[in-house]
Amino acid sequence: MYLYYGLEQYLIDKEINKIKSENNILDIDVIKYDLENNKIEDIIEDALSISLFSNKKLIIVDNAYIFTGTTNKKLIEQNIDILKEYINNGNFTNIIIFTILKEKLDERKNIVKLIKEKGIVKDFNLSNNINKYILDMFDNYKISNENINLLINRVGNNLEILNQEINKIKTYKDDDFNITKEDIINLTSKNIDTNFFNLIENIVERDKEKAMESYFEIVRDGEEPIKIIIVLANKFRLIYQAKNLYKKGYSEKDITSMLGSNYYAIKKCLENGRKYDDKFLLDCIMKLADLDINIKSGKIDKNIGLELFIMEI
Repeated sequence: MYLYYGLEQYLIDKEINKIKSENNILDIDVIKYDLENNKIEDIIEDALSISLFSNKKLIIVDNAYIFTGTTNKKLIEQNIDILKEYINNGNFTNIIIFTILKEKLDERKNIVKLIKEKGIVKDFNLSNNINKYILDMFDNYKISNENINLLINRVGNNLEILNQEINKIKTYKDDDFNITKEDIINLTSKNIDTNFFNLIENIVERDKEKAMESYFEIVRDGEEPIKIIIVLANKFRLIYQAKNLYKKGYSEKDITSMLGSNYYAIKKCLENGRKYDDKFLLDCIMKLADLDINIKSGKIDKNIGLELFIMEI
């Protein structure tokens, strides 16, 4: 019985694959459930049944927010008692892994205390040492800390995206095990969202010098000021919406679905949202809307207008 929680899906998936490999579990014996759509009773019934193909099954239960302070009605109505009974029994013929894309558990809940006592609970939040994970992804390939930082600056710190880009580099390099600056620049896709979020963060921190550096970097990438205005407004709006939905008790997954975004973007919005009050976010959105109108009506030059916004905000 396992409970895996944290914001890094890549690390959770890696650990699940490790469990699968160590127990020689076939794909046919991997069953997936979602606590937002399936009942605990059905999951426990499956866990108590014997596999027809091997010694044990691997049951993965996603969105197990019953271990958090969720306000989701579907999850609150789940039969926690039957799960407690199963955990207390301790006769785990099959393997169950509960997963939650959430930074923290609700340590006050009895079900959390119980699974910590009887099962294995692991935290899969990203530690400060992201370089370690990147080095692991490169396997036997050699890369300097300087080039690791360059990779993070280009791609961002989402481990799933980093893994995809690193696999591209390794495929191209083949048996050349030395990763160079040119390899990273030529073989990876620059994540424009990272640049925009850097710009937003620098604006909010009132670091005008860094904000202008971020702005000019985006311009050098070929982005037009009008597009930058639109993207900035959308980013501030997304931060505002995500922040307020989170305050209402919605999970990261709920917010991702409701706002039609991707999980990494919502995760970043929630991180940024903690730094900004609602008034600041709304003021930025309104100023960008006014700037867009003034540029299109010829009242102000597009480059000067955007630079003044960054300097005056």
